[in-house]
Amino acid sequence: MPARQFRLTQLAAAMLSLYVGAVRAEADTPPAEQPKPAPMQKVEIKGAAASYDPRRDDTASKTVVTSEEIQKYGDTSVNDVLKRVPGITVSGAAGRSGGEIRMRGLGSGYTQILINGERAPAGFAIDSLAPEVIERIEVLRAASAEFSTQSIAGTINIVLKKALKSAQREVKLSEAKGSKFSSPSLSLQMSDKLGGTSYSFGGNAWRYMFTRINPSFDTGTDAAGQPNLDRATTWRDQGRADGMNLSPRINWTLDNGDTLTSQTFVNLNQFVSNGRTRTSTALGRGPDYDRIDSTFSSHNAFGRTDLNWVHKLDGGAKLDMKAGVSDNRNTADSLQFGGNNGLPATLERTVISTSGEKGFSTQGKYSRPLTFGAAPADGKGEVPTEHALSMGWDAGVTKRDDTRMQREAALPGATPDNSDEGFSAKVTRLALYGQDEWNLTPQWSLYTGLRWEGLDTRSEGNTFDAVQQRSSVLSPLMQTLYKFPNKKDQLRVALTRTYKAPSTASLIPRKFTSTNNSPTDPDRRGNPHLKPELALGLDASFEHYWGEGGLLSASASMRRIENYTHQGLLYEDERWVSTSINDGRAETRGIELEAKFPVRAVLEHAPALDLRASVSRNWSRVESVPGPDNRLDQQTPLSATLGVDYKSPSGALSTGGSFSFRNGGLARLSGTQGGYTSVRRDLDVYALWKIDTQNNLRIAVSNLLAQDYVTESLYSDANGTQNRLNVASGETQLRVTVEKRF
Repeated sequence: MPARQFRLTQLAAAMLSLYVGAVRAEADTPPAEQPKPAPMQKVEIKGAAASYDPRRDDTASKTVVTSEEIQKYGDTSVNDVLKRVPGITVSGAAGRSGGEIRMRGLGSGYTQILINGERAPAGFAIDSLAPEVIERIEVLRAASAEFSTQSIAGTINIVLKKALKSAQREVKLSEAKGSKFSSPSLSLQMSDKLGGTSYSFGGNAWRYMFTRINPSFDTGTDAAGQPNLDRATTWRDQGRADGMNLSPRINWTLDNGDTLTSQTFVNLNQFVSNGRTRTSTALGRGPDYDRIDSTFSSHNAFGRTDLNWVHKLDGGAKLDMKAGVSDNRNTADSLQFGGNNGLPATLERTVISTSGEKGFSTQGKYSRPLTFGAAPADGKGEVPTEHALSMGWDAGVTKRDDTRMQREAALPGATPDNSDEGFSAKVTRLALYGQDEWNLTPQWSLYTGLRWEGLDTRSEGNTFDAVQQRSSVLSPLMQTLYKFPNKKDQLRVALTRTYKAPSTASLIPRKFTSTNNSPTDPDRRGNPHLKPELALGLDASFEHYWGEGGLLSASASMRRIENYTHQGLLYEDERWVSTSINDGRAETRGIELEAKFPVRAVLEHAPALDLRASVSRNWSRVESVPGPDNRLDQQTPLSATLGVDYKSPSGALSTGGSFSFRNGGLARLSGTQGGYTSVRRDLDVYALWKIDTQNNLRIAVSNLLAQDYVTESLYSDANGTQNRLNVASGETQLRVTVEKRF
């Protein structure tokens, strides 16, 4: 900010000098020579806040998705918002919950997801976060010292709303409908100010009612390549999901200029469903159970409260401190009945699981602007160097308790498998960092940072020995920005060291049993010997700006990953078991092209259309896996977005559309395992009518193509092959939203 303020001051002084000079010249002109009065021209002067663009001006690369862009399509899930952001993909079928948010096509935890700069707890579903409570989304493609460096692919920071305009109220009522589901929702936003106190409150509630059918197919061959398995399974389920978000915030401005802010976020979710699975076998051995009837219910409650104090010091310095507590509770109950060949049920299994996670965290940052050197009196010579120096800490303790009780009835022909499992874990983390950003010249700025981050995980349970895992990573970071003299082109380069720590659940050696065990549907178990994955990254981008909002960008990136983690497959006690293992080195590379501009920047008399497009191509290679197709698990090789927006001359009508493409293909995960994902294409359109200053009507249609989404698990060894193909049906969704301000 000091550099921008300095430039703005110079600009204001220059404009004032020109104005005074013009007035004096006019006063000195003889009356006979006075020109005729010219029509008055409107001059608009924008301050630094209005002209500041974080993507263009920040040395550390950052893209901000604004509140207007977030709410444009009337989405009910943040995942639907992010799928349109260049370089970001969302896994899974369109319109289905549980998709994984990815950058650079990398999944499995490589992308760091933050809420107000904090990691979400285990079990919290990001897609349950309603767009109405979000102020902005920050996309950081290269790591910075202030945030955790557990961000090999990058960081997405979701910032909750802080305040609306003074004394404003906003209500939204929405209904989404498809052929197999319906989802009403209601949201409320309020804010006001009284003296030195201001508040805002955001809340929303929704219900999702569904019926769906998902077929799957199992095929196999023997060692000679002859077919020996052909099964078809149909899974039908219906149910309901309910959710609610609350985000109250209070801000006090103290007499000495300090600010104290209380921010609370509460998320409640419940889910119930009834399902039935039927399998028919045309060739080979049938499953253990060819019919399974089940019920399932779950409840999740998450709450977090932060208290933030900002104290201003002399010389523009500032101390920013925050402390927060959180609590997360999960319960799940399931009941399964299984039988075979039309005979009475031989399986009656009840599973009850509970988990709780409590946490405390504290962050602090001291920042100070510094200027070295003074401007010479003659205006020549070296320019003063302005620094934005900051240092701080990030620490926290999380305690987690998890229990799982399994009971099976002693039915004729069955061998009950009963178990009681429980564990507790404690995760302690501490991070210290320092960073500096300064202008070496008016065109060249540099950011450097250093972050040390340590984790200590301790767990114990009734079915395994106590486990302790310690890890620490020292991450040097560097980013630089050079703006060419033409003020349109700029070049960015970043060098980072990042990592991915194993989750607590992946370290716990508990086994989760599958109903029909096979190489493509194995049991799962944690591995207490997992190590963090370490990555050295290089990013470079060239950006060209022109006109009002025009941008062309080309970027390239590379990551070299040590201690690469993937799912290994074991055969123990006549059952297949999947567990995470560290397995050598992997490399990933990518390029991304982006363009956005108003059509009027190219054609002077064109309609008010804004165009945007992007394409990302990713490659990767895992050294321990034989090729071809030995890329990172579920990496997206190719993704693209294309969008257009139109606003009428009166501003009463806004409309547009967006097309998102995500390629899939085959990936080899090990010498015996592979996976396939189909192409995903999303076509969405919207229209917004501003009826008056207080009432809006928004209509959106998403997933117009309604394509099915196909995934396949592959297994092959010397004895033959076994493959499972799953199909998730696509569905078009219509959403109507009524918005009222008062």
